[in-house]
Amino acid sequence: MAIETEPIRVLIVDDHALYRRGLLTILDTEDGIEVVGEAADGVEAVTRAVDLIPDVILMDVSMPKRGGIEACRVVREQVPSARILMLTSSEDEVNLFEAVRAGANGYLLKNVPPEEVAAGIRGLHNGQSLLSPLMASKLLTEFASLSAPQTRPAPAAGLELPRLTDRELDILRLVARGRLNREIAGELFISENTVRNHIRNILDKLQMHSRMEAAMYAVRQRLIDPGE
Repeated sequence: MAIETEPIRVLIVDDHALYRRGLLTILDTEDGIEVVGEAADGVEAVTRAVDLIPDVILMDVSMPKRGGIEACRVVREQVPSARILMLTSSEDEVNLFEAVRAGANGYLLKNVPPEEVAAGIRGLHNGQSLLSPLMASKLLTEFASLSAPQTRPAPAAGLELPRLTDRELDILRLVARGRLNREIAGELFISENTVRNHIRNILDKLQMHSRMEAAMYAVRQRLIDPGE
């Protein structure tokens, strides 16, 4: 007998009603995904997230009253269980880096095929991070610049960096190179579940909300070199 699972509860946040309606129409045809609410700006996004406790939030970057990145930061504090997928029409890497620092779990351009949004929702719900190929390239370029010798920061006096195990550093290095959980598992000859457990421990130790944020922090602090 098949075991029924609860649908992934999704909140759509975008200031364009037609775009919200389009996403709603698409996601209504997807098995295992339920749109539980909508919001038209960043302020409403926070209120709806607190009220609904969605599993995944689709968050527009540019919105009135409170931008999507700031709303992401507040939602991350008030509804830490929610996974946040940023959606944008802009290829500006500044927004990408700020979204990662705000705790976003994924970042997609709005011109991706509809099925990619649904796949992204499922991936985020299963603990993965998500970037469109173009934005992943921009993030890896940022990693490379952070790891350049001339940008090396001096640790603050008395600052003790988190201690990660060799295995955790291996996994974090692969995350920084854009590897998915299944790819990491294959390269290190471990199970995907083991990878997920290691990533959870890494985030706990670094007090980070997403694997992308953790990877960027690790490069900045010279815990890893993504080019290795």
